Amino acid sequence: MLYTFGELFLMLVVILVAAEIFTNALEHLGQKLNISEGVTGSVFAAVGTALPETLVPILAIMGGTANASVNHEIGVGAILGAPLMLATLSTSLMGLSVLRARGHTGHIRPERSGFLRDINFFLCAYTLSALAMFIPHEGGLEALRAVISGVLVLLYFFYILLTLRASSHLVDQGHATEAEGEMFLQKLGLKVSLATILVQIAIGLGLLVAGAKGFIHGVEDASRLLGITPLLLSLMIIPIATELPEKINSILWVRKGKDTLAFGNITGAMVFQGTLLPAIGIALTPWTLRAEVLAGLTFTLAAALWLRITVTRKGGIRVWHLMVNGALYAGYLVLALSL
Repeated sequence: MLYTFGELFLMLVVILVAAEIFTNALEHLGQKLNISEGVTGSVFAAVGTALPETLVPILAIMGGTANASVNHEIGVGAILGAPLMLATLSTSLMGLSVLRARGHTGHIRPERSGFLRDINFFLCAYTLSALAMFIPHEGGLEALRAVISGVLVLLYFFYILLTLRASSHLVDQGHATEAEGEMFLQKLGLKVSLATILVQIAIGLGLLVAGAKGFIHGVEDASRLLGITPLLLSLMIIPIATELPEKINSILWVRKGKDTLAFGNITGAMVFQGTLLPAIGIALTPWTLRAEVLAGLTFTLAAALWLRITVTRKGGIRVWHLMVNGALYAGYLVLALSL
């Protein structure tokens, strides 16, 4: 047991260090390319910090362990658990981090058009992913599942296109990306250039791959020791271990008043993980409905819809609104553990 949880902790440290290296390089890339905070947060930072959760299900589905059933359960759990954690726990922790400074009625003000674009795409994609679970594998309906998988991929590329098209206008409005502090490689005496930025990105990516691969084996062993299914463990543990540390970036950004970057890092990752990863799950796993899965889907959509409602209300998002998302996560845990 000590070895298993020691391995999980070590992989968590690797993932955390990798995310810091990766995100630091992405900020400098956004500044160098003169793109908006929306693109840097919702695309570059979101995809970069979502890589661990992306790699875990992909590597698991493709043969992370010798047991195909376990592989599928880890994969599906990681795919569906990450958006749940992002929409609930991550957003509430971001709110808690500024509760003292802004008060429970204080505002969090991400750039509105980009925020709505992220949430709308996520709600659309995640609803399609949920509907795919109700489509049987027999009766000639397999093609419909394949169509939904393809639509999810196209949705993400359309989302990227719209986000990039809005960038120049947002830069003109004062939403350009500004890097905080030096790039890590600068501390080794290297100058900031596109080449050194890409080298630091590659270093971060390599560490993310190593951390994600090691985590898969730890999850299988931990599920046996704790006496719960790999699916349930993956729904609850993998997203927290691989996603939550990276969302420290969102906490740091919101405490500095960079609300667009902070929320974009979360909502952009939600879009990424609500489109491409479910597309992979639908195509390569049974993708069938179970009680734990239905609970996760329901709470995730409820949390995302709540964010959509609050940003369109008069006054926008307030700190206490994000506490509701945290309560939804607590409710999900109670329900999932009682199933």
